[in-house]
Amino acid sequence: MARIESLNILLESTGKEYLAELYGKVIENVNKQLVSARMKNTDLSGNPEAGSVEAKRFVNAASKDYGTARAAGKGDAVKAKPVTIPIDQDKEIVEELEQKDVSLYGVDGILAKRANNHVQRMAAELDTAFFAEAKKAGTKITPVSTDVPDEIEEAIQVCENTKNDFVDGVPRSMINLVCSTAYYGKIRTYLDKVSRANVDSSSEEFYEYHGVKTFSSVHLPDGVDYEIMVDGAIAQPVMSDQYTAEKIPLSNAYGVELFYHCGTKAVMPDLIFYKESAAASNS
Repeated sequence: MARIESLNILLESTGKEYLAELYGKVIENVNKQLVSARMKNTDLSGNPEAGSVEAKRFVNAASKDYGTARAAGKGDAVKAKPVTIPIDQDKEIVEELEQKDVSLYGVDGILAKRANNHVQRMAAELDTAFFAEAKKAGTKITPVSTDVPDEIEEAIQVCENTKNDFVDGVPRSMINLVCSTAYYGKIRTYLDKVSRANVDSSSEEFYEYHGVKTFSSVHLPDGVDYEIMVDGAIAQPVMSDQYTAEKIPLSNAYGVELFYHCGTKAVMPDLIFYKESAAASNS
């Protein structure tokens, strides 16, 4: 399909600028709609156009007896673990609009309606891939308690108490709890029964549970009650090309297109945990 400067029926000289505005709208709306956007790792290096980017995790420093470095003639090397995130998912949303439909709806209406829907679908796919990676790379936990508040607190502490070469415990302000709608409802039902200063009973969502950022998502893998992870545990670089409008050869139709390229990979799998529902665990 040959790209055109602007749709023929966009008589105004601002046709291309309007398409550019839609591109800005795409980027802005995706960030607003994605639950995962709030916790992605953005500390990445490299050129995405080269096909991959890289994240590095640095090992915690350790003390030694005074004089060790002088005796050795050097200090300890800084140890880092590189994690490469390939941008290996190439996606497109391509739709055709007949001139008849364009005339009936008006070009501005058509582009705005489809731009909004394309954004929603890209957002949903990115969110789904993000939480699927969390389950794939994370550790399954089975809390002992079956009482909702006690179970959640127990699960939070699993993440909070993590210790290894890279981590010496995790502050709750860095932890995210993402629940299925069903499990989120259980927490909310409990909170509605007790007095909580940070919970507005008229609001759809509450921000924190025991100091942990808490969200509800419809994009968790099937059978997962909740996932717990720290900020930056998963990287998901995305490159998005702007909307283009093209005349379909030998037709009276136009194509409206969005192309994007992404990769999703856990950078800190040791700080990702998930709990399956009872039905999923027994299947």
